[in-house]
Amino acid sequence: MNLLVIEDEVRLAEALVQILQKNKYTALAAYDGITGLDHALTGIYDVIILDIMLPKLNGLEVLKQLREQKIQTPVI
Repeated sequence: MNLLVIEDEVRLAEALVQILQKNKYTALAAYDGITGLDHALTGIYDVIILDIMLPKLNGLEVLKQLREQKIQTPVI
């Protein structure tokens, strides 16, 4: 299962990725909204863990743009 973590607090994002990987998930972190959106638009993720308060593009806007592009990946 592929997961994308979009979180601007680097230590938190890295900890989440490590925990997920330790539990046999494939996980990638993005540290701002624009980078996260670019990764999410590839559509290769099964779940996106999305922070709301992000630099460059907030989490709600990321989610809005994903849905406008018909990306239906579940978002937590």
